[in-house]
Amino acid sequence: MTDPQHARLLPWTTPDGKTCMVVGDGEGAVSRIADGVEAVQLDMAEDLLGHADEMLADRKTTFPELHYLARQLSSSLREVCRVAESRRVRLPRRER
Repeated sequence: MTDPQHARLLPWTTPDGKTCMVVGDGEGAVSRIADGVEAVQLDMAEDLLGHADEMLADRKTTFPELHYLARQLSSSLREVCRVAESRRVRLPRRER
């Protein structure tokens, strides 16, 4: 059985939406790729938020544009939540 302390949730899913995990010490090639993907996802989310602020401030933004923005924000939030969950699980457990 795999030790869950060494399993990492990856920042992507299979084509059919299933969770991807890697088991190891966090120093392997897949972990390094995952770190890079997470960094890109977080940077893109920050850029998207700036774009959203601009669009929402512009009274000329159309409904289809807002709908597209909402879909992109939803997708980005899903990715950021996945990164946060992956990192939360990897944090050392604290005594209460």
